[in-house]
Amino acid sequence: MARRVLIVAPHFPPSNLAGVHRSRLFAHHLPAFGWEPIVISVGPGHYEEKLDPNLAALVAQDLRVERVGALPTRPVRIVGDIGIRAFVPLLRRILKVIDGEGADFLYIPIPSFYASLLGRIVHRLRGIPYGIDYIDPWVHEPTGNENLKGKVALALAKLLEPVAVKDAMLITGVAASYYEPVLLRNPDLRSDLVTAAMPYGGEAADHNAVRSSGMGPTLFQPDENCFTLVYAGALLPRATATLERVCAALAAEPERSIGVKFVFIGTGKTPDDPNGYNVRPIAERYGVYGVSIVEYPARIPYLDVLAHLEAADGIFVLGSTEPHYTPSKIYQGVLANKPIFAILHSASTGCSVIQQTRAGMTLEFDGEANVEIIQRNFWDEFDRFRDFAGNFDPRDVDQTAFESYSARTVTGILASALDRALAAHQRHAAHRA
Repeated sequence: MARRVLIVAPHFPPSNLAGVHRSRLFAHHLPAFGWEPIVISVGPGHYEEKLDPNLAALVAQDLRVERVGALPTRPVRIVGDIGIRAFVPLLRRILKVIDGEGADFLYIPIPSFYASLLGRIVHRLRGIPYGIDYIDPWVHEPTGNENLKGKVALALAKLLEPVAVKDAMLITGVAASYYEPVLLRNPDLRSDLVTAAMPYGGEAADHNAVRSSGMGPTLFQPDENCFTLVYAGALLPRATATLERVCAALAAEPERSIGVKFVFIGTGKTPDDPNGYNVRPIAERYGVYGVSIVEYPARIPYLDVLAHLEAADGIFVLGSTEPHYTPSKIYQGVLANKPIFAILHSASTGCSVIQQTRAGMTLEFDGEANVEIIQRNFWDEFDRFRDFAGNFDPRDVDQTAFESYSARTVTGILASALDRALAAHQRHAAHRA
């Protein structure tokens, strides 16, 4: 008999935020490993971001999704975080499902970070074991540029994270480096706590849906006289230092930039602001905007993103000075059958993914103190990449190595971790009895 896991995902399709795909793919593949998922989410009418109706077609038809309400943000926006706005309705629905049908485990991907507090509350009220999945770190090192809101959020993170993780049976993350600091900050966690690292997995069915639909790019058109690389997704705060070095390299040797275009999509300050440029001000400062770099800051629908990746000559990955960053766009690049040029911290697991699969090339650095190496080595590495791309054959990608990063395989890691965490909880309960 399948065990039942409640996945608390306040944002879920048709939300177009990046994190929804982790919950979507886990829910899609968990039944194959003996777990019945029920997603507890918030009604789309309460989302602030632009919706993507096409995402609904990618959700498993037999997946049960329970939707709840949330405090409004209009006409007065008192608080924006959906984990806060929907906290009480989410708690009530979780308890209703548990009381009416039972559940074996509660699993909470974060952000929303505040939703993680539901795990400990439900555990105390109903004895259900819970786990937290770190899609992003909650507590982070300050950059020094935080505004008042950022400082308050960081203070709350330091205060609330120990409360949320106190009774957790399972802590997972996109990479071990996402949750290892949590263990160090909270040395009194359960001795039988289970941990697991699960990268964003690639889902071939998503790319097949784009190809069968005939969708094409709208922000640029393929041009045999232009070598176009696409970066799609948010620009991390600590990625500005790496972007600066790329712009400096492009500006230093403009003759080598002729016929090269880096297209940034969805990198704006907020998901839906077409004028919330993050990349453009930096590129303009170096005089390369509109020449070698263009930015479309607003997020576009997920399938449209994949269509642009499919039309590009290559995929550009720009990493952060923080070593834990593991970009999901690597897997999308492999599945789009495009070569990948990645600038990453040498400790990022993304480096090993690209090297093991032979899907592209990496320019590596060791953090802020070593970021200048990007500018020094950019053109040598990029010229090598252009040669690599000119001879690139998707059939040369090691699909056996890549299979370990597929959404199904990654979900298998989660299922195994859920098995172990549930078993540890049952042993603990039997010992108490």
